[in-house]
Amino acid sequence: MNILPLIADSTDELTAIFRDLHAHPEIGFTEVRTSAIVADKLREYGVDEVHTGLGKTGVVGLIRGKGQGNRRIGLRADMDALPIHEISGIEYTSTHDGVMHACGHDGHTTMLLGAAKHLAATRDFDGTAIVVFQPAEEGLGGARQMIADGLFEQFPCDEIYGMHNLPNGQIGTVGICKGTAMAGAAFFDIKVTGKGSHAAMPAHSKDALIIAASIATELQTILSRNISPMESCVLSVTQLHAGSAYNVVPEVATLAGTVRYFKDEIYELAASRMKAICEGFAIAHDVTVTLDLRNVFDVLVNDSDLSDAYMEAAAEIVGAENIIERAEPVTGSEDFADMLKLVPGAYCVVGHGGTVSLHNPSFTLDPAILPIGASVMARIVEKRLER
Repeated sequence: MNILPLIADSTDELTAIFRDLHAHPEIGFTEVRTSAIVADKLREYGVDEVHTGLGKTGVVGLIRGKGQGNRRIGLRADMDALPIHEISGIEYTSTHDGVMHACGHDGHTTMLLGAAKHLAATRDFDGTAIVVFQPAEEGLGGARQMIADGLFEQFPCDEIYGMHNLPNGQIGTVGICKGTAMAGAAFFDIKVTGKGSHAAMPAHSKDALIIAASIATELQTILSRNISPMESCVLSVTQLHAGSAYNVVPEVATLAGTVRYFKDEIYELAASRMKAICEGFAIAHDVTVTLDLRNVFDVLVNDSDLSDAYMEAAAEIVGAENIIERAEPVTGSEDFADMLKLVPGAYCVVGHGGTVSLHNPSFTLDPAILPIGASVMARIVEKRLER
């Protein structure tokens, strides 16, 4: 392992920052404390410009290299936590009941701070590094909000890079999937409004619960009977709510869930079938069925050449033997995809010693990953803006 010297010397500081962020998690668009810490640290490190408030709680820093080049490389990390009650048992566990960093964004933020510290201190590159600390990645549209607020108009980037931790028990492995790497995603809510009645006289009802349950089952036929088995798509109903008493047939029932896809045309097919199914059930049962289906993540596509460049930089830190150049696509989603639609770049995963899956209340991020991720991020800037 070839951790950059200044980052290696900052390991204790980075660990302390990570522990503090982990103990004080904040949900998307409420990362007030987190963004304040980020901005203060960037100023402390001598970052040339620090901008706050982009995307509500986002932070952007500019670091100018020693050379006079005009190229700009972006580095991005997410900051938000999840509405999950932590049961990991670690000593720096969340102090906010019902909120935890179950996806490691506290680690991502810390790694980018480490990279910023190194780049601001050494400035051994020709151009400008732009460090982007993004709020609200977990389905709330933080990337889109920063973009809408003028992220790339105010801070244009020629390339942009991001990374995510991977709890695979293999510390220091770095992997990337060229091309289509992560699924696009939509969330949906379906509301069935029927007619309530006494449960002893269901013939007087238009049973919203039974209809909703049937819709949940019928939605699965989209995958089995409408989408080619050669294509990839996931449709999961994750919520069904109805009723409040043992002896009442409910008048209203609601369903919710997600669709994941790798091609826009597959999503459009699934969306059209969902609409048709809801309309059909409304007619068949003489009830009202409303569908709210909304795209929240685009398909994440890594630039092939920049993926190679990213792995070359990573290899200088972790060694070529720890590089996985042909990682498989995953059906998870990531709103860094929205940035990659506008700016070419790449997104990699860095393995660490944890083995509990992401979004699990027992998830822990191995702090040993912090100097590794920071070094990889710093090195890609130095290589792409080589003097």
